[in-house]
Amino acid sequence: MSQKRIAVFGAGAWGTALALAFSARHRVILWGRDAAHVETLAATRQNARYLPDVPLPAALDLTADFETAARGADLHLVVTPLAGLRDTAGRLNRLQPGTPLIWACKGLEAGTGRLPHEIIREELGPVAPCGVLTGPSFAAEVARGMPTAVTLAASNPDFAQEWVRTLHQPQLRIYANTDVVGAEIGGAIKNVLAIAAGVSDGMGFGLNARAALITRGLAEMARLATALGGRADTLMGLAGMGDLILTCTGDLSRNRRVGLALAQGKTLADILTELGHVAEGVSTAREVASLAARHGVEMPLCAAVDTLLHDNRLGPREVVEQLLSREPRRE
Repeated sequence: MSQKRIAVFGAGAWGTALALAFSARHRVILWGRDAAHVETLAATRQNARYLPDVPLPAALDLTADFETAARGADLHLVVTPLAGLRDTAGRLNRLQPGTPLIWACKGLEAGTGRLPHEIIREELGPVAPCGVLTGPSFAAEVARGMPTAVTLAASNPDFAQEWVRTLHQPQLRIYANTDVVGAEIGGAIKNVLAIAAGVSDGMGFGLNARAALITRGLAEMARLATALGGRADTLMGLAGMGDLILTCTGDLSRNRRVGLALAQGKTLADILTELGHVAEGVSTAREVASLAARHGVEMPLCAAVDTLLHDNRLGPREVVEQLLSREPRRE
């Protein structure tokens, strides 16, 4: 396997973790939009803001200059929050069109409800060499070299297989998939359901309730994915079930922490200020509810999260009571 030059865009926790992981075998440059933050990373050789106590190897290059990062790269890896995907992809296409691009953003675009691959198609064109990296992966564990398995989904199976071979390594196992829609739906909705799991645990509803929530949440994910042309079996794998279980149960989950704080009676504004990171499930909940309505897909758990986040008239207990009082249906 030949060494590649990989440009990672986004110096948050996940971007830094992937840059660290891939720098073991490839030449990696990490771009961050905040020049002062990048200077601090270079001086201290750690990302104390997002990944404290994880040293950055000398071989990992750092820059706040977008063109320096993009030019000459064999792969553009976009790890910004979803809100930054469109602008980043458009800039990359103008600078170095045709370069393979992989995104590791999860969610639905606020205001448009677009999935990430739809944003990429609009910015790069329908035949761009591209794919999505997703699955159960807390950044702190990947950065420390702890065993992790994720999915690389691309509509072109040759692209998926090529980059799986290039990026796969013993501690970061990557599996190829061709169902981009299913993989992205799993990555988006698991964040919404993690908020629900945090609320459930924060209100002391117990392990039975959490298991039911995860299982029924998985059914909601599969219903929406198939309605959009994805495959239900994708949601049974890493991009669906794996990511859902991790995000709903792991204490490192930002979205779960949002739910725990809501159960304590904190306001959403205060929660997000204290969090200091992007919790994609907050903006995704509204878009998922809208998307489900347009396609006639029943998603009561996601709808309940949307109500809790955006209807100030109802608190967690009222929303839960409405959810539990629904008429039963076939599983």
